[in-house]
Amino acid sequence: MRVMVIVKATNESEAGGLPSKEMLTRMGQYNEELVAAGILLAAEGLRSSAKGARVKFTGTQRTITDGPFAETKELVAGFWLWRVDSMQHAIEWLERAPFDEGTEVEIRQLSEPEDFAAVFTPELREQEERMRVQPIQTK
Repeated sequence: MRVMVIVKATNESEAGGLPSKEMLTRMGQYNEELVAAGILLAAEGLRSSAKGARVKFTGTQRTITDGPFAETKELVAGFWLWRVDSMQHAIEWLERAPFDEGTEVEIRQLSEPEDFAAVFTPELREQEERMRVQPIQTK
């Protein structure tokens, strides 16, 4: 199963603060362990919400709100994408993460094509597989 491990923002991360060299070193070692175990699929840190925007959809109307956003505890500072055997397996790995006191992390299972079996037509499945095979173009 695949899970997204979501690292919640803090006042410091929202202020644009960067991790210390020590934390980056510990996190790098932890990420190497995840790679060696065949778990890590992707990992990224996010810039503060001051560099972001929100788009709210109401019918055909789109409302754009530029960051920063006030409610820090609801924001994401970074994420991992993991392939694990179970939710318990993900929790066991996360318990080993070198976070400082007060860090909050959420683990969420990703939806897989099988989860949409009733509405996932062969054409939609083919489209999904085709998109996953093609390399993503960046500017």
